[in-house]
Amino acid sequence: MNTFFLIFIGLPALEIFIMIKIGGQIGAFNTIALIFLTAVIGIFYARLQGIQILKSGMMNIYQNKAPIYELISGASIAFASLLLILPGFFTDSIGFLLLFPFSRKILFKMMIKKEKKIHSNKEKDETIDGEIVNKDKDEL
Repeated sequence: MNTFFLIFIGLPALEIFIMIKIGGQIGAFNTIALIFLTAVIGIFYARLQGIQILKSGMMNIYQNKAPIYELISGASIAFASLLLILPGFFTDSIGFLLLFPFSRKILFKMMIKKEKKIHSNKEKDETIDGEIVNKDKDEL
């Protein structure tokens, strides 16, 4: 329930707050123009990054390698494009972070470290001790 509250109520409220603050500094027309400009630049750059990731993925397939990084990057570029289309400065900043390869690699490394930590904790907890009582197969 808290996650849905933050997404559907908190995020628009934060976006409106930031737009009001920026609009008070640079004016309403400039704020609206800036929102459209970030959307256009972001979508253009997302298209370029998408084409580059597609070429890299095809090269990995050609070399018989699994294009795992390219699949994750493609999904993050699609999500970044969605965030850039939505009006607002907070979503645009997150979208641009996901769009640039350098910051995307940092985020992926952080996620992999967190995933390894979770898996190492699960392996310790799921060990079952036992012994074999009868090695012969059951006969019907």
